[in-house]
Amino acid sequence: MNVINSKMIGDVCIISINREKHLNALNTKVLDELTELFIELNNDANISGVIITGEGNKSFIAGADIKELSSLTAEEAESHSNKGQNLTKIIENLNKPVIAAVNGFALGGGCELAMACHIRYASEEAMFGQPEVSLGLIAGFGGTQRLPRLIGKGRAMELLITGKMINALEAKTIGLVNEVVSQDELISYCLNVIKKINRNGPLSVNYTIQSINRGLDCSLEDGLTLEAEYFKRAFESSDCREGMLAFIEKRKANFSGN
Repeated sequence: MNVINSKMIGDVCIISINREKHLNALNTKVLDELTELFIELNNDANISGVIITGEGNKSFIAGADIKELSSLTAEEAESHSNKGQNLTKIIENLNKPVIAAVNGFALGGGCELAMACHIRYASEEAMFGQPEVSLGLIAGFGGTQRLPRLIGKGRAMELLITGKMINALEAKTIGLVNEVVSQDELISYCLNVIKKINRNGPLSVNYTIQSINRGLDCSLEDGLTLEAEYFKRAFESSDCREGMLAFIEKRKANFSGN
């Protein structure tokens, strides 16, 4: 049985973690297959966006596979952390939008994977948390770094050192998810968002993603310099010329991605 499923709806790739009996927990095989797939998607110009979710109605990704994790040496555990962090960095810097459709439990590595996505939408049944401290561990796939950046140090510290779970509405209130919708509408809602994004220039969307991601790792002054560099790149593109001409001519732009 495949541990991940993927299908196309138009030019959008929908990825599902396929370990429903294990609440779609992340094991090494899932991490390896997701990494390989996201690298392929990054290089595929025919793909306009990605949605990642979990099979079934109970779990998005309920963390790491603890049985597998418990068998590792300390050195292997560090390598496992690096593997998960590498995947989240690939997702975060993908050159097209990635949306997490959180359809249930998003715990531990599942919450961390969702945070690496550019946008997060949750079903009303979704639950979020970083329970690693209850196992004597810490978040290892970027949780201690991305969560404070998303929701602020105080709230992130509370979640990370108490290990408590929060529901979808609270996750929206603190800025962990963008919107909460019904389970039945979740995928179609995500598809509509990608459709809206894809009305814009693909190069400018990619440059915006990169400018935000890289800017968060530097000072405001350096971030503004970075933004100006990406602005210049976008301005030099054929898409920019087409976008401005279409605006002047009061018509829909025909972007080529160049």
